[in-house]
Amino acid sequence: MAHHALYAPLQMGAVEISNRIILAPLTRNRATPDGVPGPWAKEYYTQRASGGLLITEATQITPMGKGYLNTPGIHSAEQIAAWREITDSVHAAGGKIALQLWHVGRISHSSLLPDGAQPVAPSALQAKSQVFNETGFVDTDMPRALETSEIPDVINHYVQAARNARDAGFDLVEIHAANGYLIDQFLRDGSNQRTDDYGGSVENRVRLLRDVTSAVSRAIGSDRIGVRLSPAGTFNDMVDSDPKTTFVAAANALNALDLAYLHVVEDFATQNPLPDTAEILEAVRQTWGGTFIANGGYDGAKADQAVTTGHADAIAFGVPYLANPDLPERIKRDAPLNTPDQSTFYGGDATGYTDYPVFESA
Repeated sequence: MAHHALYAPLQMGAVEISNRIILAPLTRNRATPDGVPGPWAKEYYTQRASGGLLITEATQITPMGKGYLNTPGIHSAEQIAAWREITDSVHAAGGKIALQLWHVGRISHSSLLPDGAQPVAPSALQAKSQVFNETGFVDTDMPRALETSEIPDVINHYVQAARNARDAGFDLVEIHAANGYLIDQFLRDGSNQRTDDYGGSVENRVRLLRDVTSAVSRAIGSDRIGVRLSPAGTFNDMVDSDPKTTFVAAANALNALDLAYLHVVEDFATQNPLPDTAEILEAVRQTWGGTFIANGGYDGAKADQAVTTGHADAIAFGVPYLANPDLPERIKRDAPLNTPDQSTFYGGDATGYTDYPVFESA
């Protein structure tokens, strides 16, 4: 068997996973217009249940957290019931599954929000980014700054979503604090120009991340929670004057909470890396004291090396897992991988979603 380190079990908070190969969260835009996971989602996740942990596509915690067409939610009874069918099926196949909790903040458009509402953000700064609605790709709308008095409601949306995820049968939840969405917007001084307790100093900009994670911990237990960060990411027009200091502070704040894991996006195929990317990532890795999931640019050999050397405890795979439902078996056997069809990544039907062959029938 190749890549021995990847196939050792791992205790991840309250959950033991059978191997170190993780399905990264991948937006696929195949939910119904009201945010219910689509008709092929159960098959899609169950096909991939041989991984140690499946992390779902980003899932909005409130209708105001939506930024893209046909993405799922976890805030209605219908959504919870549909996710329950998926988690039951994954568990029956021997898998473990986490729900990624998502609020997009300013990465949205009024056409996607209730009653044509204006997106919300830490500050009224429009992102130079685009979202996908019924007409295609459109520029994000100008957001309005959240009032300080509104922030407790935002935190409560995360808490209720985590409780809903528990009711839907998920083993863990992952708080999405990466890739330019709401919590990431609060973390960085390029998008956060507030003058209240949630802006200004690094300690204040980390406060929403800490408050959300602490509140969700009280609701479902810290050992059922992971957090995703992208310390060197610039996706969705993200800028910070000192990302190393910012994200070391974020990792320190999370260290105190005894979480199941920290999940860090290390490499972005679609962006030019920051000149000090390696230094930023190493500082965050050295600060974090718990279970560490690395993501971005890994193949089987690189993943095995990262786990063997202790750089990471597990590796999250995105596009390779999208196109290879049996990725853990293929890595083990050094088998060739299917070629991903990028034209079917976002939206559509079962084509390019549940019809990738496993190795035996490839």
